[in-house]
Amino acid sequence: MASVGQDLTEYLRQEMMPTVWCPGCGHGIIAQGIATALQQIGADLDQVVVVGGIGCSGRTPFYMNTGAMHTTHGRALAFATGLKLARPRLTVVVTMGDGDALAIGGNHFIHAARRNIDLTVVLYNNSIYGMTGGQSAPTTPQGSRSTTTPLGSIEPNFDATVLAQAAGATFVARSTTFDFQEMPQLIARAIRHPGFSVVEVLSQCPTYYGRLNRLGEAPEMLQWERDRTLPVPDGPLPEITREDLVGKQPIGIFREEIRPEYTARYRELCAAAGGTYNA
Repeated sequence: MASVGQDLTEYLRQEMMPTVWCPGCGHGIIAQGIATALQQIGADLDQVVVVGGIGCSGRTPFYMNTGAMHTTHGRALAFATGLKLARPRLTVVVTMGDGDALAIGGNHFIHAARRNIDLTVVLYNNSIYGMTGGQSAPTTPQGSRSTTTPLGSIEPNFDATVLAQAAGATFVARSTTFDFQEMPQLIARAIRHPGFSVVEVLSQCPTYYGRLNRLGEAPEMLQWERDRTLPVPDGPLPEITREDLVGKQPIGIFREEIRPEYTARYRELCAAAGGTYNA
């Protein structure tokens, strides 16, 4: 993560500051993490597009000094897929909330993973719908309160990283806003990966999730993130037992593998048919 005094102004649109996020929201930390990742890889900002949907996370493209697309709820990956197919040399980063990606956008998420198209999803998971009033989301932990589950949710929640792996994503990782040094390194590694990449970032929402579940303000919620996560070595988790994971979520890299990428295969198909694909 950028250290105190490190200059990220090249990567951020100063005229759009301050952000619209609530005081203490973790989304600003994630946005800084994306900017830091772009700095770490030496990205040509003229060749980067950040695509966002609707929800708190969907505001991120407004603050990045890159190309930007603000799309409809749940459809960010559909727009990003079209953009990547039209301009395959672009670096495309998709910022999605947990509800945006896994509820209305769930089919787009699993099929982008299935295709292994070279997109990087940064999935902001604050366990609730923050922009529209604090409703329960697909990632709201069972038993947790929201404005639509005031007595506690009775639904089991999605594990986004398990879903991404099952659907075929070739780079899958999880971090938190507490782990602000490691998080941009994971995002940078995901951007470099030639295939569909997902980095889920657990983010605090003191305005709704924290207040409704009596978790305190942002500092207490960051400590809560620390206490409920377990760093693991890269790759499969043979050493981790069920007992180790009781009440905790693993963080780290869960999959990193190379298999044919969609736009590269499409280029080969065009060549075999006697056409060209030089976008």
